Amino acid sequence: MKKLLFILSIGLFLSACDKKAEKQHNVIFKKYDEEGALKEQQNHKNKRMQFKLFQSKYLDMNTVFKPFENDLSTFSNEDYNSLKPLILEKDIPTIQQNIKSGKLSYEKLTLFYLYRIRKFESDSTKSLNSIISLNPNVLKEAREKDQSKTSISDFSIFGMPILLKDNINTKGMPTTAGAISLAENNNTEDAFIVNKLKENGALILGKVNLSEWAYFFCSGCPLGYSAVGGQTLNPYGRGQFETGGSSAGSGVTVAANFAVAAVGTETAGSITSPSSLNSVVGLKPTIGVLSRTGIVPISSTLDTPGPMTKNVIDNAIFMNAMLGFDKLDSASKSIDEDYFQNGFKNSLDGTKLGVIKGLLSDSIYALTVDKLRKVGVEIEEITPPEISFDGFTTLLNIDMKIDLPKYLSTNGDKNIMHKSVKDITIFNLKDSLLRAPYGQQLFDGIVKDETTLSELETIKKQLNNEGIKYLNALKEQNLDAILSINNYHSGIAAVAKYPTLTVPMGYKDSGEPISLTFIGVPFSERKLLEIGYAFEQLTKVRKMPKNYQ
Repeated sequence: MKKLLFILSIGLFLSACDKKAEKQHNVIFKKYDEEGALKEQQNHKNKRMQFKLFQSKYLDMNTVFKPFENDLSTFSNEDYNSLKPLILEKDIPTIQQNIKSGKLSYEKLTLFYLYRIRKFESDSTKSLNSIISLNPNVLKEAREKDQSKTSISDFSIFGMPILLKDNINTKGMPTTAGAISLAENNNTEDAFIVNKLKENGALILGKVNLSEWAYFFCSGCPLGYSAVGGQTLNPYGRGQFETGGSSAGSGVTVAANFAVAAVGTETAGSITSPSSLNSVVGLKPTIGVLSRTGIVPISSTLDTPGPMTKNVIDNAIFMNAMLGFDKLDSASKSIDEDYFQNGFKNSLDGTKLGVIKGLLSDSIYALTVDKLRKVGVEIEEITPPEISFDGFTTLLNIDMKIDLPKYLSTNGDKNIMHKSVKDITIFNLKDSLLRAPYGQQLFDGIVKDETTLSELETIKKQLNNEGIKYLNALKEQNLDAILSINNYHSGIAAVAKYPTLTVPMGYKDSGEPISLTFIGVPFSERKLLEIGYAFEQLTKVRKMPKNYQ
């Protein structure tokens, strides 16, 4: 009997040890019952937000966080709270100054973000489903930065933890584009811009969720959904407001202070839209300013990466860190520019801006225009001409039909079995509930489109001419920029190949963010950033999402 009791007590002890070990091994990301929330979501007036799922059916975030177990076990909630005033909502120069003063280190900065991501993403009432992977070596790299820092400029990306949209090749983390067909084996070298970021000392913290295949996959499906990452949610209203797309995770993580900044990519609105809807600053540069090599494409005609940040200064610093001529990108330009040299003047004197008359019915836009007038901005009210957008989908179809296989063969992992859009559609049909729950209508359209290359060239020229015609006031009236709202005119700016900068403008009565978007002539990024900075300082409207403070 004594022997039996001894065996039972040993068994209970081992069971308790197992539970303790489970806790120590950070099994804190637990799947929750989302049935009730999904049922309620079906009442949303926006059909695109009547979700079929929230949580990823593919990712296990416990595995993603496993490399950081030991370090996070010694980083307390007290440590986290003590660092908040030094990091939250601070711009890069302030963070660099805090590190120089000894109040902060690159290691503590990185630990802070890892802790914060885990804190919110493991809470079923706060999770944003924004992270796909984390760099397992990032803390080691942060410690190395602490050891090697000498005279680091306040305006340097050095040691700053950065998140990348998960269609950007990054060594050590798979590049998925949100698709299960790439998730298992697309292990690559760094994209050109990632190389530039690393050369300038940035810390690559991880990869973020996105609209699968940069939202050129399913028709009418939710923004910010991918089979790998699940449904990205807007921190200003989880399940209430759209995240914007396709760089949803980039916008959401910057808004929620999960990193210093993030990289997005845009074909037609994919930086501008999520930046606007998450109250962050997003710059879509002129095609060719930043390299696209090593980025999963939609269109070599229109694609570009760009910075997404909490403020304009960080945006300019980020642009400098990614800049460089890439001989492998046929659109790449050699740009001799410093986007923040000598700083920005805090004035809009002498600025001439075009205001689209049709947008003045929006009260926030109209109030903003009045505010600009009162500080001496010359306002020209314009009514752009009607234009045709015929052929836009065809342009994307044929470009992606050509460009995606080219990426897979030259910049993708050699072990990828799927070599074309058609291959991927066939793969997805084998388990459509997991791989394509909202369908893959746009991919099917790509496969069916038989437009010839000569027809495509005609479409490209026509669309480019139409976009330039719509924005002709920029040159005809010598405007510094045209003012738009959110991504209302992103498609037009895209085909014209004009840059856009979006800056927080305010919040609707519902609490949903709204932004002012500046459209400029090609290669006017520096001017747009200067105007955007003065506007930001004039208004100072950005505020943190209230549940993520």
